[in-house]
Amino acid sequence: MSFAGKTVSFHTLGCKLNFSETSTIARLMQEKGFQKIAFDQGADVCVINTCSVTENADKECKQIVRSALAKNPDTFIAVVGCYAQLKPDEISNIEGVDVVLGASEKFKLLNYINFSGKNAHTEVHNCEISEVNTFVDSFSLGDRTRSFLKVQDGCDYSCTFCTIPLARGKSRSDTIENAINNAKRIAESGVKEIVLTGVNLGDFGYGIDIDKDTKKRKEYTFLDLIKELDKVEGIERIRISSIEPNLLKDEVIEFVAQSKRFVPHFHIPLQSGNNEILSKMKRRYQRELYQDRVAKIKTLMPGCCIGVDVIVGFPGETQEHFTDTYNFINALDVSYLHVFTYSERDNTEAANLPGTVELSERKRRNKMLRILSAKKLRQFYEQHLTKKFTVLFEHENKNGSMYGFTENYIKITHPYDESLVNKTVIVHTTSINEEGFVNAELVSALV
Repeated sequence: MSFAGKTVSFHTLGCKLNFSETSTIARLMQEKGFQKIAFDQGADVCVINTCSVTENADKECKQIVRSALAKNPDTFIAVVGCYAQLKPDEISNIEGVDVVLGASEKFKLLNYINFSGKNAHTEVHNCEISEVNTFVDSFSLGDRTRSFLKVQDGCDYSCTFCTIPLARGKSRSDTIENAINNAKRIAESGVKEIVLTGVNLGDFGYGIDIDKDTKKRKEYTFLDLIKELDKVEGIERIRISSIEPNLLKDEVIEFVAQSKRFVPHFHIPLQSGNNEILSKMKRRYQRELYQDRVAKIKTLMPGCCIGVDVIVGFPGETQEHFTDTYNFINALDVSYLHVFTYSERDNTEAANLPGTVELSERKRRNKMLRILSAKKLRQFYEQHLTKKFTVLFEHENKNGSMYGFTENYIKITHPYDESLVNKTVIVHTTSINEEGFVNAELVSALV
């Protein structure tokens, strides 16, 4: 069936993985004749890709639906993704939503579109998460400088605060062969940088189940994958989006340190710097291992950028626990933090744990760590002033300035020059500006 002449728009919430999947759904629809337009242009079909981690997901979703209907009261609204898998009934009660699609069904959206008018009642299509056992590859295109390449999905961990296994199912991976083919397609499009994405990247290597009763087998490793990706011509940089500390093996760190394309930038979830809280979270490491991973990275790559995820206000986290976390992170040679305020999630073990932390106290702790993050980032930037780096500049023109990132994720600002867009150039860093970014002078363009 052709949908020539029909328009579609997208609104994506959450992580890089969601952006890669939205882009794939968009390509599937464009192949059938849809024209992709901006969200505020009132498309015939509006697709909202949701996130289970986002706080106030219900409120956010309602606001986006209202916004879409304000632009076009007849727009066919599909809500898909993690929140759609977890809370389909909540979404179905939002006025104006036509169809709700869960983890597997979101890639079959074309089967559920109705052009005879808006549905009289919201349709819900989502299977039990235990039945989700296939891998659907995805990658984003459209941003000319980078692409998010999905190579893994789902998670077999049982962290007590997390809904992602309930929203995305068990761990499963792409094949190396297909991941390489997708990387080559990305390179052919002119994109210079790939960001590897997944729910639990370090768990890469599980084969797809022949049937749901067949135990998965380890066919290849994350190290095998990155060794092959390093050979793909046309891609200048590859970043690892996030990897668990217990899965960040010495061999991976050592390979990145000498790689042609993998850049010195790791994002490693910590969640807490106190071992008692880590145990309550059912994390698969203690803080000593995290400290060891940071030390190993900095020994081989002194200028490496290291990002940290941390949760504040977890049930039972006393002031002493938080102070322990604060001091632990403060002593670590890391570059920035992503700070999350704990919020209760239905069907998680943590929601029933004793020791609830007052919301005002959770917010206070969050603010303290965000201040620490700003301090860490400025220190990291100051360490790299008056030095040469390669920068991949992006297309955005913000009040006459353009931005780009060095290989070790320092955000560089420079007077806008269209000829530098999507180009890797050598710059000399000079100072930190009022926005907190680094000013740099152009040295030369790379051939």
